[in-house]
Amino acid sequence: MSSIFKIYKKLFITVIFTSYGVLSFSQGDTSTVKAQFALGLNNPSRDGFVQGFEGQIYNFPTVNLGVQYMFTPKLGAKLDYGFSRISNQEYAQDFKLNYSRINLQVVYNATSIFSFLPQRMGTFIHAGPGFSILKPLGNFTQNETSYLNTMGGIEFHYGISDKLSLYLDASYILGFEDDFIPISNGFGSFNGNLLTVTIGASISLSGCYYCEQND
Repeated sequence: MSSIFKIYKKLFITVIFTSYGVLSFSQGDTSTVKAQFALGLNNPSRDGFVQGFEGQIYNFPTVNLGVQYMFTPKLGAKLDYGFSRISNQEYAQDFKLNYSRINLQVVYNATSIFSFLPQRMGTFIHAGPGFSILKPLGNFTQNETSYLNTMGGIEFHYGISDKLSLYLDASYILGFEDDFIPISNGFGSFNGNLLTVTIGASISLSGCYYCEQND
């Protein structure tokens, strides 16, 4: 079992147990716990690829899964996992790459700042550190790599019902990794930054979504 897989497994177990603890602790609260999932596109920075192995400008899919806990109506935190597939440009060498990340983020309810939006709309800003795992496929599986990251984003929610809202999220993931040395370590891999745009659903597990936004 590779060291990367061991790290990945530990992070996955952390997500599961943290999510379970949050849900068990707060089932009686109102509008406190939310499960989120979203699907969309990603845009990797060009300077994260070695020459000849450039990725497409826009790639599908990007999948985000998370659990959010609000300590107060304004401030909270979320633990989330993201998966993105990146493929080669038409003129570049053939490759596919799985980009996975896990982040623990602070969440701020900025709805009052965007008070001009319709009543059932909410705005949340999120940011925090995390860990990225890169797994090339095909002929370059030996070029796995991992590094720390930090990400930030903004979500625009629209309440459909007391339990469900749909949202648009735009996030930027900044990777902290040195250049590939030797260059061959970067064939089919990536060590840059990633922009993601996703559309998803937020399900309130402990109450309605928008009932506390005006507090």
